[in-house]
Amino acid sequence: MADFGADIELEGFRAEAKAWLDANFPKSLSGKGAVAMSERQGQSPDLATWRKAIGEKGWATPTWPAQYGGGGLSPAQARVLTQEMAKAGAFNPLLFGMGITMIGPTILDYGTEAQKAQHIPPIVRGQVQWCVGYSEPNAGSDLASLQTKAVESADGWVINGQKTWTSGAQYSDWCGLLTRTDPTAKKHDGISFMLVDMHQPGIETRPIALIAGASPFCETFFTDAVAPKDALLGQLNVGWTVGKRLLQHERASQTGAIGGGRQAPLSQLAKRYVEVEANGRIADPDLRTRLVRHEMDARVHSLTLARVMAESKEANGATNGASVLKNSATHVAQTRAELTLEIMGSQGLGWDGEAFSRDEIETVRGWLSGKAMSIYGGSLEIQNNIISKRILGLPDNTQST
Repeated sequence: MADFGADIELEGFRAEAKAWLDANFPKSLSGKGAVAMSERQGQSPDLATWRKAIGEKGWATPTWPAQYGGGGLSPAQARVLTQEMAKAGAFNPLLFGMGITMIGPTILDYGTEAQKAQHIPPIVRGQVQWCVGYSEPNAGSDLASLQTKAVESADGWVINGQKTWTSGAQYSDWCGLLTRTDPTAKKHDGISFMLVDMHQPGIETRPIALIAGASPFCETFFTDAVAPKDALLGQLNVGWTVGKRLLQHERASQTGAIGGGRQAPLSQLAKRYVEVEANGRIADPDLRTRLVRHEMDARVHSLTLARVMAESKEANGATNGASVLKNSATHVAQTRAELTLEIMGSQGLGWDGEAFSRDEIETVRGWLSGKAMSIYGGSLEIQNNIISKRILGLPDNTQST
């Protein structure tokens, strides 16, 4: 039997969400999430205003506990909010970082009450930037081989080592760091997870240049960097478990599980660049077929995402299904980028110059940077291994015989 009371309550919240967005979301940013955030370091006044408004409201983290500044909304209310944001062309500006998508949820999972009270409110309000210190020059896919070490001292921990591919490290205030605290243990043991202040002389960041232009990646060097005793997240020498949990949250964030705004259908974009018949239909039948196939893949991904999110609520958090969705999200996004450049023709070759619009240039650069989707957050091959072993139950063919 339908719960009409709940339906009425949700419609009341829908009206509240719409009214708040009308009053607080700058119309100049409508539908421009990716472009606006691509210039994050030189953000516009409207973007700064929007970041502040949604952070203070708590709706950048709609289902996080209100006691830490989150929205305190139910999952149903959060879905309504996402729908209304999509209608307004709005986006969540705090998703473009690791505080909300990775570190915050992990602190909520494993943090002490003092750690939650210290770190969650500024994450919710977008007042701090976080990075994650995982990969090393000799510990990429084989992350458990990491050698960055933390040695206990009278005051806390002394950290030495090197990390690489630390996204946003050059702008970050804090780092969620995997470090070895027991060098005598097996490689998956003896690892701890620490919350480290980046504003200290013992930490140096060096940006890594990428083909797409601006790069979020850095090498990060720790030379007698320090962290207090209470920097430990979770138990000592059990950081591998904490680290895996963070990766589950990361993969969930890369599947579209946390909404960031709605993209216009490619068919609309195509009609600006390619031949259209008198009835408004795209003239090229092959292009029409591939656009429809892409829209079907995107719809299937969206429906599967909704199912996995429902299942994850019963499992109290992210599940291995995120590995399936991470790969399908990559396929959908990279296919869309390839089709977009094909549709744009010669305008899809722009890198700079007055012959190309800002949107066209950002589309080309986005196509290049999007190639990394099948690598970062666990490569496509790693996700396939997880799917085969943990979901399909197939034997592990990496074990020696």
